[in-house]
Amino acid sequence: MMFEEFAAKLVFELKNQLPGFSAQNIMDPIKRKKANEYLNDTISPKKSAVLILLYPNSNDSAIHVMLIIRAKSEQGNHSGQISFPGGGFDASDIDLSDTALRETEEEIGVDRKAIKIVGELSPVYIPVSNYHVRPFIGICNSRPVFQINSLEVNDLLEVEITQFLLESNRTTSDVFLKIRNQKVQVPCYHIGGETIWGATAMIIAEFSEVIRRIK
Repeated sequence: MMFEEFAAKLVFELKNQLPGFSAQNIMDPIKRKKANEYLNDTISPKKSAVLILLYPNSNDSAIHVMLIIRAKSEQGNHSGQISFPGGGFDASDIDLSDTALRETEEEIGVDRKAIKIVGELSPVYIPVSNYHVRPFIGICNSRPVFQINSLEVNDLLEVEITQFLLESNRTTSDVFLKIRNQKVQVPCYHIGGETIWGATAMIIAEFSEVIRRIK
């Protein structure tokens, strides 16, 4: 399927009911509640957004997404982990989709004007950092030129989206959970020699269900 056809079908599919928490829960390492159940005055989660950036590869018609390997920091809750570009809402942001675009531009150097937001997935709550994350989906009509912000990003992981659908890429791994202060076996994706788990894996799980619906 060519990128333009896929993008049109994706826009249509995102207007239907999303797979939601039932899909996310498959890859949830701690069996949390639905994201919106954390929206209360007691917890007061911080608003944030990430961007699933889709584009055609310049060498073939395959559709790719770019993830980031975060820079390592002794204090960072998500240090060294794989995620989509994104971060916390800033007072200068128009809305959370603007947050996703700004953070993408800051972290991997893609001009926000070259990205078209086509929809979003269900939110995810991250207990360890108290973030309520909204995942937006954006498209570029050609492979962007990426420029890493080395203060925030260690490396990039480019994935052809059908890799998310392969059962052979879904497994479990022992990781250290700060929220439990111990190693725990968690569901994850193993792609390109990297382990993707946590909120990012939950977002991918829902995105994968949306992809499966596209014929």
